Amino acid sequence: MLRCANLVLRVPGRTLCRNLDVTFEPGQVRAILGRNGTGKSTLLHTLAGLTPPAEGSVELELDGAVLPRQARVRSRALGVLLQIEEGTYWGTVAEYVLLGRYPHARAVAGYAREDFTQVQAALEAMRLLDLVQHRFATLSGGERQRARIAQIWAQHPRIYLLDEPLQHLDLAHQAHVLDLFAQRVREERATAIMVLHEPLWITRSCTHALILAGDTSAHGGEAREVLTRERLEHAYGCRLREVGDGAGRSFIPDV
Repeated sequence: MLRCANLVLRVPGRTLCRNLDVTFEPGQVRAILGRNGTGKSTLLHTLAGLTPPAEGSVELELDGAVLPRQARVRSRALGVLLQIEEGTYWGTVAEYVLLGRYPHARAVAGYAREDFTQVQAALEAMRLLDLVQHRFATLSGGERQRARIAQIWAQHPRIYLLDEPLQHLDLAHQAHVLDLFAQRVREERATAIMVLHEPLWITRSCTHALILAGDTSAHGGEAREVLTRERLEHAYGCRLREVGDGAGRSFIPDV
């Protein structure tokens, strides 16, 4: 599990969140939502260990033991999909996805059969088999995003940190990706923490939600209880209308 205690998030000139206490447990798909600039990406980076918290602590624990901070050990357990990827990769899609297996590769022997099996499964899961020999840099935005997701899928960590995994994806691929993560979390007792914007997907695919309200407070819990019109209106600063019910419940701007 991933646990943060008394967490304070700051960027130069302002405090984003205070005294955040959340435990992300196996079997949870947790959405992080809030308006732009409230600290969603900052929180994800802090959970990943890429940005130190202003105050408080983050602990990564697996099978009852706190993991050491060695990057290779942690990267076998923790996978991170950043919102923005710096630089350009000129290899093929297959080679790009294979990079996700680097934490598991043996220093001397290199990649094993299991690594290539995981890559093949990831390419198939993200519907990229017809693009495996294409250069990653030549892909469309949506194809590139699916390859990025395939890389973390092949990595096969216990905890997934996903910053806007649905960006650039069409509706069919958005639904497909979220269903795949929900299934893996359910079947393997993994944990997925993802920054999302569309409440429809949250009620359909997420077990829990964490709303960053924009006033340094946060509200977390089971998705069906946390996602209320009043709470979302406060978080997003606009009037909303609730439509549908159950897994189809969503909120749209009331203009």
